[in-house]
Amino acid sequence: MLFELTLRRSKGELSINSPVDGIRILALMPGRWRKDLRQSTGDIIIRVYTDDTVTNAQIRAEVRGILTNPEVSHWELVSCNTLTVGDHTPKLNQWVASRRHGQRAQWN
Repeated sequence: MLFELTLRRSKGELSINSPVDGIRILALMPGRWRKDLRQSTGDIIIRVYTDDTVTNAQIRAEVRGILTNPEVSHWELVSCNTLTVGDHTPKLNQWVASRRHGQRAQWN
């Protein structure tokens, strides 16, 4: 499963240190999760890839537990969205894979 977490400062102010805090939060997350840190206007956005058996509620509970850590307790979980269901393995560029041998792009 692929989940996208959005975290925002609970104090309401924007943080200059949000990339550092994002890395701290990633470090506190379970090692069994594959994680990708993204940033958006002061919020921290993290994509988490997990087993198919993990639910949205389990992700939320785990992240809320992480946010009780004093180093990152000034952040709160705003949303946890499920982005994919089932096979989420990244595919190679499908357009390139679908071209016939020797076929060139139109702009070449």
